[in-house]
Amino acid sequence: MTSACWFHMFLIFGTNFIHCTLENQDFRHEVICPLGYFPCGNITKCLPQLLHCNGVDDCGNQADEDNCGDNNGWSQQFDKYFAKYNEMTSSHAFGVKTSECLVDSVPAECLCRGLELDCEGANLRAVPSVSSNVTLMSLKRNQLRKLSADSFKKYQDLKNLYLQNNKIRTVSAHAFKGLYNLTKLIIENNKINQISPLTFHGLNSLILLVLMNNSLARLPDKPLCQHMPRLHWLDFEGNHIHNLRNVTFISCSTLTVLVMRRNKISSLNENSFSSLQKLDELDLASNKIESLPPYLFKDLKELSQLNLSYNPIQQIQANQFDYLLKLKSLSLEGIEITNIQRRMFKPLRNLSHIYFKKFQYCGYAPHVRSCKPNTDGISSFENLLASIIQRVFVWVVSAVTCFGNIFVICMRPYIRSENKLHAMSIMSLCCADCLMGIYLFVIGAFDVKYRGEYNKHAQLWMDSIHCQLVGSLAILSTEVSVLLLTYMTLEKYICIVYPFRYLKPGKCRTISILILIWVIGFVVAFIPLSHKEFFRNYYGTNGVCFPLHSEQAESTGGQIYSVVIFLGVNLAAFIIIVFSYGSMFYSVHQTTITATEIQNHIKKEMTLAKRFFFIVFTDALCWIPIFILKLLSLLQVEIPGTITSWVVIFILPINSALNPLLYTLTTRPFKEMIQQAWYNYKQGRSIGSKSNQKTYGPSFIWVEMWPMQEITPELTKPAISTDSSETSATTHSTRLNSYR
Repeated sequence: MTSACWFHMFLIFGTNFIHCTLENQDFRHEVICPLGYFPCGNITKCLPQLLHCNGVDDCGNQADEDNCGDNNGWSQQFDKYFAKYNEMTSSHAFGVKTSECLVDSVPAECLCRGLELDCEGANLRAVPSVSSNVTLMSLKRNQLRKLSADSFKKYQDLKNLYLQNNKIRTVSAHAFKGLYNLTKLIIENNKINQISPLTFHGLNSLILLVLMNNSLARLPDKPLCQHMPRLHWLDFEGNHIHNLRNVTFISCSTLTVLVMRRNKISSLNENSFSSLQKLDELDLASNKIESLPPYLFKDLKELSQLNLSYNPIQQIQANQFDYLLKLKSLSLEGIEITNIQRRMFKPLRNLSHIYFKKFQYCGYAPHVRSCKPNTDGISSFENLLASIIQRVFVWVVSAVTCFGNIFVICMRPYIRSENKLHAMSIMSLCCADCLMGIYLFVIGAFDVKYRGEYNKHAQLWMDSIHCQLVGSLAILSTEVSVLLLTYMTLEKYICIVYPFRYLKPGKCRTISILILIWVIGFVVAFIPLSHKEFFRNYYGTNGVCFPLHSEQAESTGGQIYSVVIFLGVNLAAFIIIVFSYGSMFYSVHQTTITATEIQNHIKKEMTLAKRFFFIVFTDALCWIPIFILKLLSLLQVEIPGTITSWVVIFILPINSALNPLLYTLTTRPFKEMIQQAWYNYKQGRSIGSKSNQKTYGPSFIWVEMWPMQEITPELTKPAISTDSSETSATTHSTRLNSYR
C-alpha cells in the first residue's frame, strides 16, 4: 500500500475521530435539568420554573428571560398572512402614501391615494360608485344599513374591504359577488343577525373574515366555508351564538384561526371541530361551557394555542389534551379545576406557556417553562407570604399582639381596681385578642416551613385540617372580640346615660354573658367545618386561611354565611359602638355645661373626647376596610390578593394589638400601679420607707368606665356639699374621670 493511501486513510480516520469527539463534548455539555427546572441556555446551570420570565436576569446571560412572550397561535398566523394589516387598517394608512389618486369618480367626502379609497366617517348611506380599479375600500363609521346583492360586483380588483362601525343589519345573498380577489373582509361592530353560505358567495381568495361584535345568535346549518376555499382566519368574537353544529365548519379545511370568545356557547359536540385539521389556534374563552366532550380535540393535531378561559367548567378529564401533541400555549384562567392532576398536562411535551386561575396549579405542570400567575397577591411560587414586608411584619404583629395581651392578663390581678367584674371582661377580651396573635404566629411558622418551595405544598396546605383550624381560630378571635367590645360598650353606655336606673351587674350574670359570648364565637367559627358539602373549602380559599372575600368557587352557602358575619353581625356591632360612645360623650358634655362652677371640667372633657376618639377610631380603622372589601366582593368587583394580605396581616389585628393599650395600659389604675411599683423600687422596699410612702389607696379616679353602683359611698361622697348642682357636678365628675 502506497504512502498516499495510508495518508488518505489516516485523514479519514482522524476526521471521524475529531467529529465524534466534538459530538461527545456537545453531548457532555447538554444540560439535563430535573423536573420543574429549566436550563440557562448552553451553560450547565438550571433554574426553577418560578425564576424564568420573571423580569430578572437570574442566569446571568439573559437566557431565562429570552423567548418569554407568548407568540403562538394567531400572532404567528398574523405575521404569516397579514404582515401589512396594521398599515392598511390604521387611520394614517392613506396619509403615508404620496402617489396621486388613480381612482375615478371619488366622492367629495372621501380620500384617495393611488388605488385606495378612504371614506371613513363620510356619513354615506350606500356603497359609493367609483371606478372598478380600486384595490382597497374603507367604509368605516358610516350609515350603511344593508348590503344588497351585487353591491360590490364591479370591484373585481378589490383586495381589502373594511365595513366596521356601521349600522348594517342585513347582508343579502351574493352581496360580495364579483370580489374574486378580496383577501380581507372586516364587518365588525355592526348589527348583523343572520348569515348563510351564500352571503359569501364568490369570495374565492378570502383569507380573513371578521364578524366581531354583531348580533348573530346562530351559525348556518350548512357548510359555511364552501364559497371561501382559502379562508384561514374566522373571527366571531362578541356575538350571541349558543351552539356550534357539526356541519358548520365541515368545509373549512384550510382554517388556521377560529375565534369564538365572548359568545353564549353552553355545549359542544364531540365532532364540532373534527374537520379543522389544520387549525392552529382555537379561542373559546368567556362562554358558558360547563363540560368538554371526551374526544373534542382528537382531530386538532396541529393546534398550538387553545384558550378555554373563563368558562364555568368544573372538571376536565385526565386525557382531555392527550391528542394536542403540538400545543404550545394553553389558557385555563378563571377555571376552578376541582380534579386537577399532573396527568392532564404530562402528554403536552411542547407546551411552553400555561395560564391558570390559581398559581398553585402550576405545581401540576412543572415541565412548562412559563406558568402564570406567579402569585395571588398573598402567596407566591416560593413563599406562603409573597412579600418580604409581609414575612417580617407577620412576626412583628404577632409578637406585639401576644405580648401585649399576655402582659395584661398577667398584670391585671395586681391592679387594685374596685371593679373585679370589669377586670374579668378585660381579661376575657385579652384572651380573644391573644388568639389573633397565635393565628399570625402559626401562619408565619408555616411560611418558614414551606420557604422556597411553597408551590409544591400550596394546594395540600389550603385543603389541610391545619389550615381549617387556623382559619377557625382567626374567626373565633375576631367574633369574640367584637361581641365583647359590644357588650362592654353597652354596659358603659347604660351606666353613663342612665346612672340611676341601672342595676348592678352581678357576678353570675357577668360570667354567664362571657360564657355565652365564647360559645357563640366557637359556633360561628366551627360551623363551616361541620358541613363540607354546603360550605366547601370555606377557610382554604387562600394561603392565610381567612375567608375575607367571596370567590367564584365559593359555595352559595359560604357566601351567605360570610356576608352575615362581616356585613351583618360585625357591621351592627360597629354601629352600636359608635352610637353608644357618641351618646356617652354627649351626656357627659351636657352635664359639664350645667356645672359651670367647676372650671377644670373643660379640660377633662377634652381628655374624655380624645379617649372616645381613639377607641372609635381604632375600631373604624380595623372594621371599615373589611366592610368595604366584603361589599365590593359581593358586587363582583375583582379584589387583588395583595389587598387581602394587607388586611389580614396589618388591618385585622389592629384591635387585637391596641385593645390592651386602650383598655388597660393607658388607664389611670394601671398608671397608679406603675407609679406605686416605681416608688417602692426607689425606696428599696424597706419597712421604714413604707411607713412614710405616699398611699395609693382606692379613689374615685380608679373606677374604669363601669357602673356607678360598684363605687363605695366613701369614694363618691363630696366633702362639703350643700348645693344640688354641685352634687350633680361631683357625681358626673366621678364618671368623667372614670374614662381617663
